[in-house]
Amino acid sequence: MEPLSTSYPLKYSVPKARVFVVFLSMVLCTTILCLLQLRFFKPKTKDFYSFEVKDSRGRIISLEKYRGKATLVVNVASYCQYTDKNYIALQELHREFGPYHFTVLAFPCNQFGESEPGSSQEIESFAKGNYGVTFPVFHKIKILGSEADPAFKFLIDSSKKEPRWNFWKYLVSPEGKVVKFWRPEEPIESIKPEVTSLIRQIIMKKREDL
Repeated sequence: MEPLSTSYPLKYSVPKARVFVVFLSMVLCTTILCLLQLRFFKPKTKDFYSFEVKDSRGRIISLEKYRGKATLVVNVASYCQYTDKNYIALQELHREFGPYHFTVLAFPCNQFGESEPGSSQEIESFAKGNYGVTFPVFHKIKILGSEADPAFKFLIDSSKKEPRWNFWKYLVSPEGKVVKFWRPEEPIESIKPEVTSLIRQIIMKKREDL
């Protein structure tokens, strides 16, 4: 009589070397994916021209269209002690240096002495009718507090200088960085040299790229 043979289930075994290779491959793939995410999905650093604003009629406008220019950004008001002097000076600057390498960008604001009470279209008509402005006058915004317009907030955060009244001016480089700022009472003569310097750099760079 043959002895009974007991059969036992075979144990499933994988060589340790293969387990290690699989584990190493998973780690490597995960690392590569993380690096690709950092490379391609890293949020872009904001500059002034990366924002969108509204024109006087409420239409969305990308500030990207002004990239490559020297830009003077101003919070304007129609009924202020500085209105006449500043609108005349701003139009003079725009006429002298614009529109190819320089532009003034006007942002009406009613947060200082409530001196800009009208609608955006009324403000634009006022500026064009009384001062013949040829530079853009945008939608009325807030520049202080929690409802501050993001583009103007960028200027304030970059310069570390918050407007205390109407007609503060921020000079923005062709790359969208704040170069300098001026208070409303400062004369146009103090602005011209800085604008001239930026425009000279723009022209020289264009010649080098030819």
